[in-house]
Amino acid sequence: MKKCIIITHLLLLSIVAFTKNNHAPSSDHKDSAMLFFQQGIAENSLQHYAVASNYFDSAIALYPEYEDAYKQKALVNIQMRRTDVAKASLVKAYELDTTDVVVIKQLAQLYFDYRQFPKAIKFAKKCANSDVSERIIAMSYYEQEDYGNALPLFQDILTKNQTDVTVIYAMARSYLDMEEYTKSINYYKAAIKLDTTENSRWVYELGLIYYNNDDYTSALATFLKAQDMGYAQTSDFNENIGFAYLYAGDFDKGEKILLNIIAMRPADKELLRDMAEVFYTRKLYDKSLEYCQKLIEMDQSDGKALYQAGLCFQKKGEKNKGEKMCDQAILLDPSLSGLRQKISDTGL
Repeated sequence: MKKCIIITHLLLLSIVAFTKNNHAPSSDHKDSAMLFFQQGIAENSLQHYAVASNYFDSAIALYPEYEDAYKQKALVNIQMRRTDVAKASLVKAYELDTTDVVVIKQLAQLYFDYRQFPKAIKFAKKCANSDVSERIIAMSYYEQEDYGNALPLFQDILTKNQTDVTVIYAMARSYLDMEEYTKSINYYKAAIKLDTTENSRWVYELGLIYYNNDDYTSALATFLKAQDMGYAQTSDFNENIGFAYLYAGDFDKGEKILLNIIAMRPADKELLRDMAEVFYTRKLYDKSLEYCQKLIEMDQSDGKALYQAGLCFQKKGEKNKGEKMCDQAILLDPSLSGLRQKISDTGL
């Protein structure tokens, strides 16, 4: 039996070779192409995708307008993650039949995966009654930051499935980009609650929103949750959680974390400056002065550090000393004169 199959296959291949050197396929060639096609279907059912793809190629060689062969070749190559081959086959299949819904859906998905969003929208709209197509259109608009078109589609998707966590997260990100923080926070909370993968990055992102909106207590609690979930303890993460501790009033923990970072980045003047500012805003003027002093020791011409120190002395009741320091700081950095005017306006 095996010898018969091999002989049949060799005969079919000889027909393919003959056809390539001749004109349009005859009905015999079409019949042979169908035999190759059926062989491909059989191999595909056995998950022999590479073998199936070769059979479909042979069918196409005999019958170049065999739309089903292009389509099936694309589908088996998708299974093998050979998406370039699949996309080329689908494009050819679409040229041969612009009404094939399977081809249109696959092209929409592949264009989306290739981040060719205008093409993804174009093809998805050709089968707009499909839930998958609606999702591709919505996510394509979202990826292009066209939230005006994306959000109504997201809402429509959620009316059909209120637990679609990917869409809920996309809405959270959309409102974040539009600076509608209250809405963004609500959708972040919903996404995190529904997420079964315990995505610590989403939790951390929510913490950053709280932090940037001065809700430091919520930010700290959310950062700690992300930490417990295994979020990577990067330098940026530790810096954010350190400052969250400071702003939330837990000065010892916050300072300890930030001092560890300073030990690794001893020349980071902006980190020292931010710490001086936090302690100043929290009315810990002596602590603020410590960090101002560190900055001045690093650079005696640092007008900003000297000015901050002058403000601290004024808050401590040493007004004359503080004002002289501020005047000296302005000589070092004339741009600070604008701060003097603002402070005068506030009655310091």
